[in-house]
Amino acid sequence: MTFEEMIPEIEKAGINLYGMAFYRDGNIVEHRFQPASNCHNCYSVAKAFTMTAIGLLHDDGLIDVKKPICQYMEIPADADPAWKMITGEHALKHAIGFGEGFLDIDVEDVSEYPTNDYLDMVFHHKLTYLPGQQYQYSDAAYYLLSRLVSAVAGEKMDVFLNRRLFQPMGFREVAWSHCPKDYPMGATGLYISAADMVKLGALYLEGGVWKGKQILSKEWIRKAIGNEYELRNKTAAGLIGKGGMYGQQLLFNPEKNFAIAWHTHAPGEQIKALIDFVDKELQ
Repeated sequence: MTFEEMIPEIEKAGINLYGMAFYRDGNIVEHRFQPASNCHNCYSVAKAFTMTAIGLLHDDGLIDVKKPICQYMEIPADADPAWKMITGEHALKHAIGFGEGFLDIDVEDVSEYPTNDYLDMVFHHKLTYLPGQQYQYSDAAYYLLSRLVSAVAGEKMDVFLNRRLFQPMGFREVAWSHCPKDYPMGATGLYISAADMVKLGALYLEGGVWKGKQILSKEWIRKAIGNEYELRNKTAAGLIGKGGMYGQQLLFNPEKNFAIAWHTHAPGEQIKALIDFVDKELQ
């Protein structure tokens, strides 16, 4: 089934979808399911973009994710001594040592935070485990990565990504929620169209090449997928990707040579059924 043939079948399912975009062989096709804004919050799909910013710095030889982040940014003197061991990879894999998730601006009331310095909150949040000992999903890890990118690149992460990724790949509208210190949140708050979101999947699908230009290295792509830096196998048949809180998805399939992305606000069981449908039917 082609993308165009698939759309009527999806519409019959009655899922609250806004827009969907499909990529193959350099071409993007977009479909709007209902009147809606061009850009939407992709929620945790934003983490895949933050991870890619780390990859760009890796390609520049400016960062090694296996090295402690204290080599790249200042850690408060009164922070837990374990911070001297915490690496970029610990953050990428949600294994810093936190015992709970926090700094989720989508569900928490930020007006109740004890400080407007979110980085200070991260560094002084209790570490329950040793680095690498326990997986604990937390938006705090990817806010930390946003600040790490900004420290290493010498410019805020959204500015860096605009220069190195968004402009070279012809993104249209992109905006990122910022913390009170004016740094992008990294973990969420990225407002983007489905047609632009799918381009990140295309980049990983095509070995880091976009319209003949090497944007991201094949080495980083292998590292990111192999170590599950946010990009994980979604189905046994080979769909790889990242989802967001209300069902947003960025997916690509190296075997079938396509990438697909969508914005939605739907329950998890509907999204799982849609992913399974795409995995089975899209050729």
